[in-house]
Amino acid sequence: MRALAVGCALLAIGCSGAGSGGEARAPAPVADPPAAAVATGPVLTFSYETLDGRELSTASLAGRLSVIGFVATYDVASQAEARFLAGLLRDHTPRINVALLVLEASENRPLIEAFVAALKLPYPVAIADAPTIAGEGPFAGLHHVPSVVVLDAEGREVFRHVGLITQEALEETLRGIEGAKRAAPAR
Repeated sequence: MRALAVGCALLAIGCSGAGSGGEARAPAPVADPPAAAVATGPVLTFSYETLDGRELSTASLAGRLSVIGFVATYDVASQAEARFLAGLLRDHTPRINVALLVLEASENRPLIEAFVAALKLPYPVAIADAPTIAGEGPFAGLHHVPSVVVLDAEGREVFRHVGLITQEALEETLRGIEGAKRAAPAR
């Protein structure tokens, strides 16, 4: 029992954020806003059915910047991301769209519905298809949770972040995207 207590204490010291010399380490930056986030790639084409039977698609998000979170119900960081996105929507409606794409099989629908209800999510939530879960399709390479993608008003990807990103960092990213769009020459 004493060995267990000592082990836990050593683990706590090792995870305390202090280096071997006792100095505190600076936290790693969450995300840097894009320096020149003017999309030049193709418009992403996608369509997923939301939990309430509507469509989450390129067309349904067109006309505004859209922030899409990629999450899983079993991941605590995904829960935090879902809440950060709810705050982002609350503070920036109607300027932006926010949606959530759950990277889990459709058999988990009851669990996904409970996740959405427990967090009282105010935005569309859809279940990803098998190719999207595998990191293929329109969001190629993105199969880690949580992750966030920002699309421009036409549906082109202008920002991608793998890992947890706070509401404040997303707001800074959106400001950077909007500033780059204003500074870009007209096409």
